[in-house]
Amino acid sequence: MLRFIVRRLLQMVGVVVVLSMLLFVWLHSLPGGTVSALLGDRATPETRAALEEALGLDRPIWVQYGAFLSRALRGEFGASTGVLPGTDALTILLNRLPATIELSFCAIAIAVLLAIPLGYLAARHRGSPLDTAGILTSLVGVAVPVFFLAFLLKWGFAIKLHWLPDGGRQSVFATHVTNFFVLDGILTREFDASVNALKHLILPAIALSTIPFAVIFRITRAAVLEVLDEDYVRTAEAKGLTSRVIRGRHVLRNAMLPVVTTIGLQIGALLAGAVLTEKVFNFPGIGDALALAFEQRDYAVLQVLIMAAAVVYVLVNLLVDVLYAVIDPRVRTR
Repeated sequence: MLRFIVRRLLQMVGVVVVLSMLLFVWLHSLPGGTVSALLGDRATPETRAALEEALGLDRPIWVQYGAFLSRALRGEFGASTGVLPGTDALTILLNRLPATIELSFCAIAIAVLLAIPLGYLAARHRGSPLDTAGILTSLVGVAVPVFFLAFLLKWGFAIKLHWLPDGGRQSVFATHVTNFFVLDGILTREFDASVNALKHLILPAIALSTIPFAVIFRITRAAVLEVLDEDYVRTAEAKGLTSRVIRGRHVLRNAMLPVVTTIGLQIGALLAGAVLTEKVFNFPGIGDALALAFEQRDYAVLQVLIMAAAVVYVLVNLLVDVLYAVIDPRVRTR
C-alpha cells in the first residue's frame, strides 16, 4: 500500500509541474500582460521597459519560468493589483479558501447523502415510479444551469419568503479562529454563530450540489444494476444468504468502485460551479475572487488561485486512488 501511495505522489508532482508550465505560458499569452495591469493608463514605453527589467520579463522564457517556479515553491506570488490592491496574493487565497471548502463540503455531502441511497433504491426497483422520478430529477439537475437555479433559490427562499439569508457568510458578530465559520462557532461555543453560518450555506450548497447529485445518482444506479446481474449475486441468493449480507458484501462494495471515482471528479469540478454560485450569493470564496481577478486582470491572484485549484484537484484524485485501492486491493498491483 505504501509503495502504491508513493507512486501516486510522484505522479502527482509531475502533473502539478506540467500544470504550472501551462499556467505560466497561458498568463504570458494574455493581452496586456502584467506590466499593463500594474501601470494601467500611466504606461509609457520607458516605464514599461523599466518595469519589465525590474520584474525580469526581458529575460528568456525558460529563465522566467524557473524564477516563477522558485517563487511559487516559496509561496511568493506577488501582490494583488485588482482584487485587494497591495495585499499578498497568497494571503487572499488563505483568507478565502475556507469559505469555498465549507461550501464545497456541504454541497458534496448533500449530493452523496441523497444520490447514493436513491440510486441504489432506483436500481433495486427498476421501472418503478421511484426510478422514473429519480431519473427525471437527475436530468433536471444536469440540464438547469447552476447560476439560474441559484437565482431561483435566492428569489424564492430569501427574497420572497425570507426564510434564509440572500448572501454572505455570516450576519452576526462572531469570533473567528480558523476562518471556517461553522467550526469556529463550535470551538468558541458561539453556537448561534454556527447556526447563522449554516443558514448562509444552505441555498448556495443546494445550488452547487445539483450537478454532482445528478451524476452520482446515475452512476450509482448504473453500477448497482450491473452488479445485480452478476453471477456471484445470484449464487449468493441461491445459497440462502440474507438480503442484508448480499447488499453490503456483494452489491454495494462492488458498485462503489465507479461511484468513488465519480465523487472524486465531482469534488474537483465543484470550483467551476462555485465561481457562479459565489457570485450570485455574494459568497466571499475563491470562486468569487477568481471572477474578480479575471475582471481586474489581477495576474498574481490568478496564478495562486489556479495553482491552488490544480493542487486540490490532484490531491482529491490521490485520495480517490487510495480509497479505490482500499475497496479493491487488485488496484495496488497495477
